[in-house]
Amino acid sequence: MTTTATAPAPGFEAPGVEDFQLPPVFGPVTKPVLELVLAAILIAAFFLVAVRRPALVPGKTQFLGEAFHGLVRNTIARDMIGGRDFVKYVPFLTALFAFILVNNLFGIIPFIQFPTFSHPSVPYALAGLVYVVFTYAGIRKHGFGGYMRLSTWPPDVPWWVRIILTPIEFLSNLILRPVTLSLRLFGNMFAGHLLLLLFTLGGEYMLLHAGDWQLKVLSPFAFLMAIVFTFFEAFVQVIQAYIFVMLTASYIGTVLADDH
Repeated sequence: MTTTATAPAPGFEAPGVEDFQLPPVFGPVTKPVLELVLAAILIAAFFLVAVRRPALVPGKTQFLGEAFHGLVRNTIARDMIGGRDFVKYVPFLTALFAFILVNNLFGIIPFIQFPTFSHPSVPYALAGLVYVVFTYAGIRKHGFGGYMRLSTWPPDVPWWVRIILTPIEFLSNLILRPVTLSLRLFGNMFAGHLLLLLFTLGGEYMLLHAGDWQLKVLSPFAFLMAIVFTFFEAFVQVIQAYIFVMLTASYIGTVLADDH
C-alpha cells in the first residue's frame, strides 16, 4: 500500500525583515532614496512659498511656516542650547525636524506607505550628520584638546575615579550618542510599520484566503486594528521627530557649555 504525499495547505506568512528590503525602482535607485528626494523638494517648496510674500497679517502658509519655525526656535533650540549660541543652529534644527517628520509621515500616506527611516542605513547616515555638526561645534569653541577634555575628563572628581569614568565618558559622549540616536528612530519606525503590515495583511488573508468562516468573521477586527495603529503610528512619528531634534539640540548645547 502506497501513500501519496500532499503539499501542506498554504498559510499566512507573517511580514518580516525581508519586506523592508525593497527592490530598486530604476537602476540603483530605491524607494527610500526617492522619498528622501521628495521630502527635500516638498520642504523646500513649502518654506519658499511661506516666505515668498511675507505680510504683517500672515496667510495660512506663512502662519504654518512661522509656527513651525517658532516651535523649533522657542521650545527646542533656546531651551536645549541657550545663551546666544542657539540662534545660529535654528535653521539646521528646523530643517532637520521637517525632514524627519515628512519622511516619517510617508509611512501612513497612501500610495507611499513606507517610512524612510525604517531602513537602517538612512537613520545611521542622519545620525552621522548630527555627530559631525555637534563635534564641529565643540571643536570650534574649545579646540580639539579642550573638546576632548570636556567630553572625556569629568571635572571636580578624584583622579582614581577619573580612571573609571573617563572610558565611560568617552564611550557615552563620543561613540554611543549617534548610535542610540539612530537606533531609537529606526526601531520605532520599523516596529510601527511592521505592526501595520501585520494587521493589514493578516486581515486580507483572513477575508480572502482563509478557509474557516470564523477567520473571515474576524477579519474586520484586524482591519480595525490597522486603522487604530495608523493613528497611533502618526503620533509616534511626530514624537520621534521631535525627540531626535531635541536630543540633537541637547548634544550641541552640551558641547558648547564650559563645563559638563
